Formats: sequence, C-alpha cells, structure tokens
Amino acid sequence: MTGFAELWALGDVVTRGVACLLLLMSVSAWVVILWKGWVLHRARRSIQRALPAFWAAANLDEGRAALQNFDQEQVLLPLLDAATASTTANTLEASGRQESRLTRRLRDALHQVLQYLQQGQVLLASIGSIAPFVGLFGTVWGIYHALVNLSAGGSITIEKIAGPVGEALIMTAAGLAVAIPAVLAYNVFGKRLGACEAELEGFAHDLREMLDPKEA
Repeated sequence: MTGFAELWALGDVVTRGVACLLLLMSVSAWVVILWKGWVLHRARRSIQRALPAFWAAANLDEGRAALQNFDQEQVLLPLLDAATASTTANTLEASGRQESRLTRRLRDALHQVLQYLQQGQVLLASIGSIAPFVGLFGTVWGIYHALVNLSAGGSITIEKIAGPVGEALIMTAAGLAVAIPAVLAYNVFGKRLGACEAELEGFAHDLREMLDPKEA
C-alpha cells in the first residue's frame, strides 16, 4: 500500500488519471466477469435440463410448459415462440413461403439470444488488450516525471532514482493485473459461448425440421 500511496502523492494529474482509469477498467472487468459467469452458468444449466424435458413432452403445449419451468435464462423459449408465432396477413412476410418464414423467424430469434449471451465479450477483449499499454504509459510518464523532479533538485544518484522509478513501475504491474483476468475470462467465456451456440443452433434446426410443412 505504501508504494501506491507514494505514487499517488508524488504523481501529477496524468499519473493519477492513469491510475483512476486502470481502477475503472478493473472494476468494469470484474463486474462483467461475475455477471457473465453467472449468466452462462444458468444458460448451460437451462439447456441441459430444458432440452430433454422438451423432447420428452407429448405435444408442443407440454413442451412449452417444460421450457418455462427449466429455461431460467430464456435462451430456448424465444426460439420456440418464434417458430410457433402466427404471421400477420397482408404483409411481405405473409407473401413468402411458409418454410422460409419459419427459417427467418428462427434465425432472428437465435441471433437475439446469442447477442444477449455475448454481451460483455467486447469489453473484456478491449480491457485485456488495452490495459497493459495504459499501465506502460503510466510507467513511462511516472519515470519522466520523477527524473524531472530529481534533475531540478540537484545531483542525481542511484538512491534518488531507484525509489521514484520503482514506484512508477507499479503502473506496469497494475496494467497486467487488470488485463490478465480479463483475457482469461474472455477465453473461458468464449469456449462456453461456443458450446451454448452449438446447442441452440441444433435446437433451432430440430424445430425447423419438426414444424416445416414439407415434413408434415
């Protein structure tokens, strides 16, 4: 704590601004990590429990009830609702073939669900790639600021340089401390998203095959 306190006390506006930015990035990353981890956990559990219950149902009404009971994150139910939605008469949608309308509705619903599950990925990727450079900039600026202050005070010795430079290097460590969790979370969540996306695409495909009028 002494290093950060001394860095804050000796730093100028730029140094303090960089420190505040890194703190903001760290808080944002951890909020997204905790929230997204919970959402993806619930989504995977919903898929694992809801899909078997849906396909074990006797009809669509019972299947929808099964999804309502198990689909906590509402990732499967929008696909079923889109597949069974009625078409408004006298519209361009109604003028197309029924199988094409079914495909389009399922595709749009799938995109909306995936967009919800992918929220936060861009922020994690941005923080993971930018934070090290923000910390490095803070280090360079801190060293420059320390050398200017030392040169104004007379002779420069290793004892006078070691302390300020060491304090400035904390910025580099802070940047890495912010970036590493964001990068790891991005990779882990990407793998989980891929698994969820495969399951959702499979469910959308199966719904289309089941409800396609050509298959009736």
